[in-house]
Amino acid sequence: MALYMYQASYTGESWAAQMKNPQNRVESVGRQVCEAVGGKMVGGWYCFGDYDLILIADVPNNESMAAIAVTIAGGGAIKASHTTALMTGAEFLGALKKSESVAKGYKPAR
Repeated sequence: MALYMYQASYTGESWAAQMKNPQNRVESVGRQVCEAVGGKMVGGWYCFGDYDLILIADVPNNESMAAIAVTIAGGGAIKASHTTALMTGAEFLGALKKSESVAKGYKPAR
């Protein structure tokens, strides 16, 4: 399984609809979409700033996360989104170790 951070901003129309029928959609929708692709929702939060919500998803692969992002965007309730693949410290340490072999053949443009 792979971890992803999905961030989204609601449209004004979506906020208006949620004000009329308040509910924790991050919890209900986040859990449903993650489970639909064979994954699980690690957590979901509302936030201030450029994005209105954050979902941390543990799903099988890029294709699964893309399916979630496309489905949510296709619903029309968000105006912007961003997906970030997440790595554990151990995974990043592995990348640092592999970078030594990559660096041997790499010459920056100068």
